[in-house]
Amino acid sequence: MKKNKVDIITLGCSKNLVDSEMLMRQFTANGYTVAHDPHKIDGEIVVINTCGFIGDAKEESINMILDVAEAKKQGKIKKLFVMGCLSERYLKDLQVELPEVDQFYGKFNWKELLANLGKSYYNDLSEDRIITTPSHYAYLKIAEGCNRMCAYCSIPIITGKYQSRPMEVIENEVRLLVAKGVKEFQVIAQDLTYYGFDIYKKFALAELIERISDIPGVEWIRLHYAYPTQFPYDLLRVMRERDNVCNYLDIALQHISDNMLKQMRRHITAEETYTLLDRIRKEVPGIHLRTTLMVGHPGETEADFDQLVEFVKKARFERMGAFTYSEEEGTYSAKNYTDDIPAEVKQDRLDYLMRIQEQISAEINDQKIGQILRVMIDREEEDFYVGRTECDSPEVDPEVLIAKTEPLQIGSFYDVLIENAQAFDLYASLVKTN
Repeated sequence: MKKNKVDIITLGCSKNLVDSEMLMRQFTANGYTVAHDPHKIDGEIVVINTCGFIGDAKEESINMILDVAEAKKQGKIKKLFVMGCLSERYLKDLQVELPEVDQFYGKFNWKELLANLGKSYYNDLSEDRIITTPSHYAYLKIAEGCNRMCAYCSIPIITGKYQSRPMEVIENEVRLLVAKGVKEFQVIAQDLTYYGFDIYKKFALAELIERISDIPGVEWIRLHYAYPTQFPYDLLRVMRERDNVCNYLDIALQHISDNMLKQMRRHITAEETYTLLDRIRKEVPGIHLRTTLMVGHPGETEADFDQLVEFVKKARFERMGAFTYSEEEGTYSAKNYTDDIPAEVKQDRLDYLMRIQEQISAEINDQKIGQILRVMIDREEEDFYVGRTECDSPEVDPEVLIAKTEPLQIGSFYDVLIENAQAFDLYASLVKTN
């Protein structure tokens, strides 16, 4: 056990990761050594930042708490603290069921953790954090919460109403990160589309992205988690005109059947969805779209699923993920619908949908053979350098494997020739410049 060392474990999404990074900076300001997701827990204090979104994530969080609680029983650590979405949602139950945990904190009151240790929270460091990603990219959280109230989703229950961060605060954070060497920003929120309406009385995402793109040193800006309803079309002009705004948009659509969209309370129709996608592709030529779809929501018929399959074939998303419905207590779906689709049917539908997408991804990647693309180098492996194009977000999208013919610098940009392709990877060689 290392004295004055804190091990922070982050579960769940990149929005949680940002919170952990901010907490880490406060710990270092108070004289602690910190480690994130260590291979071996050896700090006297462990903080687990939990996820409480769906069943699998909740189970992972509980198992992690139990594992670390056992380490505490064995005297390997002194203090165990739990924060994040799971404890925000189930605080009272967790306090009863897991007395080994010294203190639970929610998603927004983690600053109290420092006070309970007799330490200070430094307001002048409130926009600073310790980057746990590779030093050339970072996640940039522009808002918390969600006002959409989709039938199946527990996020509004956990995070509450939408709260945009002021533009000036975000810009200041970007400048701090650029000074640390960050070149690439993954802009995140539960819902990017709604940004600004609560504080500026207008949708202001396009203006925010323009202001970020003006900051010297910002090389790539990539947008995650847009919502299709009330989409800010002025954003498309910014994407088209600004070289450092990636031709990439992550927009979760969930379904295409009007029946399902109504059941899910998505406030959009199939026709409006097709119109939205057509306009995005027309106004931003070459854009890569990532979406997420759901199968097995209560009431999804074979006809509904068939429509979803046809949608995937027609839309030909460059990037797509899918998941099965998981009933979440407290949501509209849990209160008003019966989870009536067997688990094996849900899984069969998911597998079928992803097989179709794999073929689409392979065909799209094949079309890139012979093209010269600009890539950012993320890491070096035994046989390849691994990079990404502007159309690839870290962790979730395809990578470019570049043959080792000469040393490349991690975090730098290079032009490469795509020579081969698989469904989820590209193979390339370096284009030598004079």
